[in-house]
Amino acid sequence: MRIGEVAERAGVSVRALRYYEQQGLLASTRTSGGQRRYPDDAVTRVELIQQLYAAGLSSPTIKDLLPHVDAGESTPASRARLRAEKARLDARIAELQHTRDRLEAVIDVSQAPNPLCPLVVDDESALTR
Repeated sequence: MRIGEVAERAGVSVRALRYYEQQGLLASTRTSGGQRRYPDDAVTRVELIQQLYAAGLSSPTIKDLLPHVDAGESTPASRARLRAEKARLDARIAELQHTRDRLEAVIDVSQAPNPLCPLVVDDESALTR
C-alpha cells in the first residue's frame, strides 16, 4: 500500500507516517523508484499507534511495547512499563490540579476589592472613575 493510501485510510498525515517510521514504530519497504510501500496491516498498526499516543505514551515507550503487542503477549515487564506510565500521568495530573488550584486562588484574590492594591477594584468604583 502506498503512503498516501495508508494516510487517508488511517486518518493521519503522510508526515505522521514518516515520523512513525523514523521512530521505529512502522516499517515499509522501498520500490526500485524509492517509493514507500506498506504492508496490508499498516492501517491497523497506525490506528494502534494513535491509540497509544492518545493514552499518553511516548514514542520510545510505544516502540518498547510493540513487540509484545505483535507477539500477542503481556509480560510482567510490559505491564510494569504500563503501570510506570500510568504513575507518570497520575503525577502530572496532580501537578496540573495543584496549578489549577493556585490559579483559582489568584482569580479569587483578583475579584476581591482591596484598597491596598490599586490593581484590584470593585466593578462599581471602576465605573465611577
